[in-house]
Amino acid sequence: MLRTHTAGELRVADSGKTVTLAGWVDRRRDHGDVTFIDLRDRYGKTQIVASAAERSKAHAALKDARSEWVLQVRGTVRPRPEGTRNPKLPTGDIEVAATEVVVLNEAKTPPFYVNEETPVDENLRWKYRYVDLRRERSKDLMRLRSEVTNAIRSFFVERGFWEIETTMMIRSDPTGARDFVVPSRYYPGKFWALPQSPQQLKQILMVGGIDKYVQIARCFRDEDPRADRIYELTQLDVEMSFAEPEDIMAVVEECYTAVFERFAAKPLHQKPWPRLTYDDAMRRFGSDRPDTRFAMELVDLTEIFRSTGFAVFKDAIAQGGAVRALVVPGKADASRKDIDGWAVIAKTRGAKGLVSFAFSGSEVKSPVAKFFSADELARVRSTSGAKDGDLVLAVAAEYRVASRSIGEVRRQLGEVLRLVDGSTHHAMWIHRFPMFERELDGRWTFSHNPFAGPLDAENAKHLFSDDPGKAFSSQYDFVVDGNELGGGSIRIHNRAMQERAFEVLGISKADAAVQFRALLDALEYGAPPEGGIATGIDRTLMILAGLANARETIAFPKTQTGYDPLLDAPATLDDELLEELGLRVIKKPKT
Repeated sequence: MLRTHTAGELRVADSGKTVTLAGWVDRRRDHGDVTFIDLRDRYGKTQIVASAAERSKAHAALKDARSEWVLQVRGTVRPRPEGTRNPKLPTGDIEVAATEVVVLNEAKTPPFYVNEETPVDENLRWKYRYVDLRRERSKDLMRLRSEVTNAIRSFFVERGFWEIETTMMIRSDPTGARDFVVPSRYYPGKFWALPQSPQQLKQILMVGGIDKYVQIARCFRDEDPRADRIYELTQLDVEMSFAEPEDIMAVVEECYTAVFERFAAKPLHQKPWPRLTYDDAMRRFGSDRPDTRFAMELVDLTEIFRSTGFAVFKDAIAQGGAVRALVVPGKADASRKDIDGWAVIAKTRGAKGLVSFAFSGSEVKSPVAKFFSADELARVRSTSGAKDGDLVLAVAAEYRVASRSIGEVRRQLGEVLRLVDGSTHHAMWIHRFPMFERELDGRWTFSHNPFAGPLDAENAKHLFSDDPGKAFSSQYDFVVDGNELGGGSIRIHNRAMQERAFEVLGISKADAAVQFRALLDALEYGAPPEGGIATGIDRTLMILAGLANARETIAFPKTQTGYDPLLDAPATLDDELLEELGLRVIKKPKT
């Protein structure tokens, strides 16, 4: 080794020792005949000092060194003189008097300060990630990631789970987001896909008798990047044979409770975690991942307006829809601009508009007040519980659309109006999901994934009925502070039932036999009842570290648009390679 000690471990007890350190120049202070530097590595910083009178060569080397040069320093540990100790550093009571300094590598002036936590443009940070990783904040996040994943892995291995790596080259799965595809040179015209999840593979492992499986799995999804979701993601993947929902939830709750108690800066709000049904979550919060760190629950105004003269409400209710509302405390004086902005938020979830009612004294102000009777307006106040000075916002649409639209307004207002109590983490389970939900075009879609089994035998009957929408699923989701950290279910382990689930989703038996051949065949060879869960590691770390996005927790992140500034990727391929793969690039016409 080029060093005997790290830059973070020497103490007063080491005084008199001859040591060799290696690291980067963090700061240099030139006092003429005496030069100081702080030498930094992953473990900390140590002050190095050289005197021209005592060690002229070492002093000259330190005097020439600049920020981020890589040095090897040999010298003697000694206590710092009285009055010069630095209580902020673990090594602040000592210094190393340099006898020899070797420049291992010089460095260009870095594109941003390493020794200061100043704001830096994200694109610049990711382009020079090798410099950014030396910053204290970035280094701490990498350490946190390593410690959290190691703690999770150890937790499951100690409980009898086998860590098994599943293949990264699979068949394209048509049931999720868009796949990243890989052309096959050996099989021209055919493609591999990178896994969005090891879902089918872990179920096949259970058929193989593995019984308890765990993996810190890499997954890939070709979908638009978001703050908490990127092209590449890492998830904790767990599967257990002969398990019921309670078994999966219990082991994950135990694991994540330990993780939050060890690594989070804030305590958990409640233990054991509360459980909320999907229906209750949608009714109260308009979301299946509700943020319960603030109140402001939704109210239902449907019955008030069933016979109203206001066509927007009346028509929505007549078509089987609902009027869902939210009381915004103290915002009766909200401007038209504010309300229009909240209407835009509601429209992102399918609403066509937003109606407001401002209560000020005995007066009710609304852009559409003339369409309502005095009795209707009075009932809005009494039913919603609105007080003087409050504002009621309402959406009329199909029940799910109305709930999710006003629920999204609620979520964003909680942050904007600073209603969120951030002193604790709110962890909970959401369960009893519908197996299927109707899209607006009338088609069925799955609530979780097409492999989630029915809640019980009675719901299995609904699956095979003319109205599969009545079937409840064994799905359970893990939510923290309004973020879905994971989800799972007890899986379908019967071929006929799995084929029926595909059929509801519009996948014929013949197509399913091709697209899901391996899993469907496996279900005929003694598949056990089994279930599991996947939780997002990147998102978990984002919450533990109190970050606004998950990208900072990743060693080599993409930008918000999915571009990699470090490697300048994605990039074009040369024509020779494209020809070898049987591909050609079709350029889209400019619009």
